[in-house]
Amino acid sequence: MWKGLLLGGALAMTGVAGPAGAAEPISLRDMGSFHVGGRLVTISGKHVKEVTFTKGGVPARIDPNGTYQVEQMYVQYFLPTNETGAYPLLMWHGGGLTGVTYETTPDGREGWLNYFLRKGWAVYNSDAVERGLSGFAPPDVFEGDPVFLTTANPFERFRIGQGAGSYDPDPAKRKVLPGNQFPVEAYEQFVKQNVPRWTTTDDAILKAYIAEIDKVCPCVILFHSQAGTFGFKAAQARPDKVKALIAIEPAGVGDPAKADLLKDIPTLVVYGDYIDQDSRWPKIRATGVSFAEAMKKAGGTVDVIDLPKVGIKGNSHMMMMDKNNVQIADLIHKWMNDKGLTKKP
Repeated sequence: MWKGLLLGGALAMTGVAGPAGAAEPISLRDMGSFHVGGRLVTISGKHVKEVTFTKGGVPARIDPNGTYQVEQMYVQYFLPTNETGAYPLLMWHGGGLTGVTYETTPDGREGWLNYFLRKGWAVYNSDAVERGLSGFAPPDVFEGDPVFLTTANPFERFRIGQGAGSYDPDPAKRKVLPGNQFPVEAYEQFVKQNVPRWTTTDDAILKAYIAEIDKVCPCVILFHSQAGTFGFKAAQARPDKVKALIAIEPAGVGDPAKADLLKDIPTLVVYGDYIDQDSRWPKIRATGVSFAEAMKKAGGTVDVIDLPKVGIKGNSHMMMMDKNNVQIADLIHKWMNDKGLTKKP
């Protein structure tokens, strides 16, 4: 993703922009990472094992009984030298994915992380609990089995292909929704980003996100899909620290009975194309819109944008990767500018 040189006290980062060549360097005053959240858990009653870590090596005695650090979350941050955003921007990814969602598109174009850095936003990008660099936990900690996706699943479920049976290993035989903006020619690069997920770790994930808010915020949070539940609920837990919410096709929502806690947090909800052609998405969208209405009734400010209605067509569930991802980022940035969030107070 990055090539860097230390120049005049600033870290100049060049994002690779694909076949057209390198983009203009991004100048950073700092970058780094940290872990937040997590807990210690003790496991007992297990058999001691001998494990050979290297083929032909000497076995080591491994006692699995003891205390483990689990359910922590990895966060990477980038602080631009031209920082103009009023608050840091936190990016939270969806289910079965990691922070790679926002880094680079499958076909090599710059992702939203770079876009908002160029606009002067300090960006904090994370891997949720049990994903990517946040690490796993022993089976005794995460209840149930992890969910793995086949290569065909996102193609058929994320409104790229024409539903069940639309994926084929042969690219020439795939049935793509007409006008779809997803870079289908690089679809295999996208599925390489997919990671296992659990359906029983929501409480741990939410706790880690709240810990990030406590460390970094006040802030703006941009969240996608599964993170809809976490974005709204974390804001309800820390309404004084969240200055705006940007929900990209949220697959879950907050507590409607506590919608009044969000009344002072301007919120943007964005939906892509082909929703009425899918078996699940009309209901998912209806749930999101219903929650938005609850926020409005509580006195909140919520803007729900269906991209086709504003002339932006062909977007899949992964709109931050679609070929027109910059056009959508422009829309989001304009909304933030209209809310007074693009200038330091």
